[in-house]
Amino acid sequence: MFNNIGLPGLLLIAVVVLILFGRGKITSLMGEVGRGITAFKKGVEEGKEEVEDAIEDKAASVARDVTPEAKAGDAKESKDEAKI
Repeated sequence: MFNNIGLPGLLLIAVVVLILFGRGKITSLMGEVGRGITAFKKGVEEGKEEVEDAIEDKAASVARDVTPEAKAGDAKESKDEAKI
């Protein structure tokens, strides 16, 4: 649908938008867009950190759960070997 616009069409659209909204409104709009992009990137980074922390906590939890059993199993083997 928009394959035939070309550079002259885009320039015409830009001029019409500039006339309708004015330079001040467009500048403030672009500032808001920039702040929105910054906030989005910050949110994505915080989300990554939360996921990584959750994975580390889960891994530590699993390691704590497995370690006592492994030690108990080693102790039983040592006692069995001592009896022989």
